[in-house]
Amino acid sequence: MKHYQVAAAIITYQNEILCMQRPESSYPYLSYKYEFPGGKIEAGETVEAALSRELQEEMALAVTVKPEDFFLTVNHQYPDFSIEMHSYIVRVDNKAFERLEHHHHCWLTAERLSELDWAPADIPIMEKLMLK
Repeated sequence: MKHYQVAAAIITYQNEILCMQRPESSYPYLSYKYEFPGGKIEAGETVEAALSRELQEEMALAVTVKPEDFFLTVNHQYPDFSIEMHSYIVRVDNKAFERLEHHHHCWLTAERLSELDWAPADIPIMEKLMLK
């Protein structure tokens, strides 16, 4: 079974968090679920560099991710693969970005995050954010 190392961004603007909805997927259990944006870490990349690259590719969002921005690591077993997902808080100065790969997005306060249908691996991150 495949195992992936991935990075995810908790993008915040003032008191809101960006929630991205996945498009239809070859894995039906992930189709249209909400997630924190990011992606796979490539060989030779640091987690922070991978996350910066993924945000540029998926959202045309240029950010610098630093080790001290680390938030939480989640290990999750899906039916077809497993992931180890490293999440980071990424603060932005405005809400501008291009939605290049996702189906939909919204900005919510931490208290409202549980209103969305999250991908299972993202749930522990969402729950920890709600406790802050």
